[in-house]
Amino acid sequence: MPRKALPSALLALLCLAVAGAAQAQWKWRDAKGNLQYSDMPPPSGTPEKDILQRPGNTRPTIVVGPPAAQASAASEPRPAASAVSKAEQEAAGRQKKEQDGEAARKKEEERRVAAQRRENCARAQSNLRDLQSGARLTRTNDKGERVFMDEAQIAAEVGRARDVITSECR
Repeated sequence: MPRKALPSALLALLCLAVAGAAQAQWKWRDAKGNLQYSDMPPPSGTPEKDILQRPGNTRPTIVVGPPAAQASAASEPRPAASAVSKAEQEAAGRQKKEQDGEAARKKEEERRVAAQRRENCARAQSNLRDLQSGARLTRTNDKGERVFMDEAQIAAEVGRARDVITSECR
């Protein structure tokens, strides 16, 4: 093999090894009967018969019952505090992520609106300066022709510019 091809061949092998490790290694059927794929194990409480594929280095968990003397005490129903709290923690985590995402979207929207207001304010101030400069101003009519603005039109535009400045320049 030529020397130049060796590094590229090693790189290709490395990429294949990394890609193989990144694939979903767990496969199970959820409570609704849908197939799920993940690199994380299925949720606790998933029956062993529904776990269809595991990573190569894990084995099914074997639950050993308590000795006979402890069996009566252990057979009493006890609340699944860890399962409930874990589910509650997951739900709280999802809710917090949703709230954080919503807060970020609101903040971004507020930032965008503030930038638009600054731009509107700057344009209105520039327009007001032009209107008050005393220079002859033109406008394009319906026919596409340039016509000079009279004093009443300029006064109306000055009023509109001031209204925009009042509303946008806070």
